[in-house]
Amino acid sequence: MDHEMLTRTTATELVSLIAQQQLSPVEIVEAYFERIDRYDLLLSSYLNVCRETALAEAHAAERAVRRGVALGPLHGLPIAVKDQFATRNLRTTGGSTGLADFVPTEDATVVARAREAGAILIGKHNMAALGDRFKVGEPKNPWDITRSASGSSTGSAIAVAASLCAVSLGEDTGGSIRLPAAVTGIVGLRPTWGRVSRHGLLPLCWSMDTAGPMTRTVEDAALLLNVIAGYDPKDPLTSRQPVPNYRQHLAPTLGGLRIGLLQQLLEESVISPEVTRAVRLAGSQMERLGATVTEVSVPMLKGIAPVLLVISGSQGAFNYHDLLRIRPSEISPALRRGWFVASLYPAQALLKANCLRAIFRQEWTKLFDSYDALISPTTPDIAPKIKYSGIITTRGEAEQHLAALVHRPTLAASLAGTPALTIPCGFSTNNLPLGLQIMTAPWREDVMLRVGYAYEQSTLWHQQRPTLVER
Repeated sequence: MDHEMLTRTTATELVSLIAQQQLSPVEIVEAYFERIDRYDLLLSSYLNVCRETALAEAHAAERAVRRGVALGPLHGLPIAVKDQFATRNLRTTGGSTGLADFVPTEDATVVARAREAGAILIGKHNMAALGDRFKVGEPKNPWDITRSASGSSTGSAIAVAASLCAVSLGEDTGGSIRLPAAVTGIVGLRPTWGRVSRHGLLPLCWSMDTAGPMTRTVEDAALLLNVIAGYDPKDPLTSRQPVPNYRQHLAPTLGGLRIGLLQQLLEESVISPEVTRAVRLAGSQMERLGATVTEVSVPMLKGIAPVLLVISGSQGAFNYHDLLRIRPSEISPALRRGWFVASLYPAQALLKANCLRAIFRQEWTKLFDSYDALISPTTPDIAPKIKYSGIITTRGEAEQHLAALVHRPTLAASLAGTPALTIPCGFSTNNLPLGLQIMTAPWREDVMLRVGYAYEQSTLWHQQRPTLVER
């Protein structure tokens, strides 16, 4: 198979072709490295590329196929992960110069499970988390290199969108999987909090952090989620809830499903008209697929941002207290600013925020008595222009920064701990991807994936790819 076509093939198809001995894991890994060499100097999606070990593992995977041994569900598949996940004998920095020499002695559980399923780790992705600057350059959105890929799982989103890896693992606290996935035109899945182990994940906010798949298609996300989900004794906060076979729940129609369109997340005073129009059209398409779609009002959505910021800021400041106190320059300006402020919150503020969170979670989960899924935009607008300074110097810049946080549609699922999925739902007039967010009740990733799959398969948005230029 032509290398260009090979790297555009979905993960699900690649695994099948490997098992049928129609494709070699070695050929696939080499094709991805060839593409990384051609394009990543410009895009900066990788911090680390594991060329020698990946090729050795690919040869071993090829021999296993020839011997006819039992194959795992990801056998021979090239995967890369956000540099927030611990990787055995491979540097894990979280984007921080303070962790530049940290080499874990074991894999994060999700990385270990992917490897046990046969995946081949080809690298670690660039991220915006603790680092004062991106260490290998600002990651660039492949649809327009003057624009960013938003949230901290930025390198993972860029690499999947630009076909520089088959699938990736990202981390989502307040939207760090979903935001970059939406603005790069890929699929990003935040599981129910507790569905996936966080063992080996560098923490930001323990009560919201979760790992999840970043892929080209919904079926690929279902495939990867099945591998990483489930109880882990190394993370006692993971749930013992049974994990269904998500791919078996995928269907091309939505007959009998009730879907709510969230009014507060469609107001054109805070959401771009292009985004609102695309999401409403997606709702109409779901009706054609058999669902009942109605608008639903959730007034509390307008007041949850301060609650989330108080809780996540307090937990982040606690986690990195020593770094914040001794080496603050090693933390990005945005996080440093937020954590310094959060360190001054009175106990009453945190107590009130947690009480409001409990009330919101109760109200949010009650919605799923009436709706099987809720839909909204994933982002308020298209991908933002890259700004190389994270320093706020005026009141206007501060107000603009806060408004961008307050109006994020991703906050509700993060605060409630419920699952959320973003999938492509169109393009702006200047050909930039738009994202549709699908949210369901706790542990109902199966329903969420079914809704996403049916919509995806009835449209062509997921088949679009950015045109890249070598540097």
